[in-house]
Amino acid sequence: MFAVMKTGGKQYRVQPGDVLRVEKLAADAGEMIQFNEVLMVGSTVGAPMVAGAGVQAEVIDQIKGPKTINFVKRRRKHSSKRTKGHRQKLTLVRIKDILEKGADKSGVKAAIGAGSVPYVATPVVEAAPAEKKPVAKKAAAKPAAAKKPAPAKKPAAAKASAEKPAAKTAAAKKPAAKKPAAKKPAADKE
Repeated sequence: MFAVMKTGGKQYRVQPGDVLRVEKLAADAGEMIQFNEVLMVGSTVGAPMVAGAGVQAEVIDQIKGPKTINFVKRRRKHSSKRTKGHRQKLTLVRIKDILEKGADKSGVKAAIGAGSVPYVATPVVEAAPAEKKPVAKKAAAKPAAAKKPAPAKKPAAAKASAEKPAAKTAAAKKPAAKKPAAKKPAADKE
């Protein structure tokens, strides 16, 4: 019997005994996990998933995939090159059993992607209502005499004259550049 399951945005056709490299899962080596997103089991096709079906697998190891190199050569004449390498984190699993029905009652841990673990793993705990404490009264306002007096301000006219130099009364204009006189056409010579 075979099944088509979905994990990490990809679909896999599996049989008992198959070893798969899937996107990283939140599980340790030796743990049993169960894939609940099953699209097809034998001749039963889901719409889109088969209800109650599951694929149980054992985690063999957490590994890294082969290195992929992304080389970017930009514009000509600028010697602008860049190389980036990446190794995808993967989980190696061995398929143990394919369940056509009753997978939700099997008690095996569901396969969860490693990126979504913090949101699923944290249980929501409701706190008991806290006792209300009496509110402390604020101290009386300090008298205004304790404040320092503000420095005296200069009148606006005096302030402007102190900051800026005296404005020029009339800007001296440069005389316009003289143009050479146009030559008069010579009289016809006889």
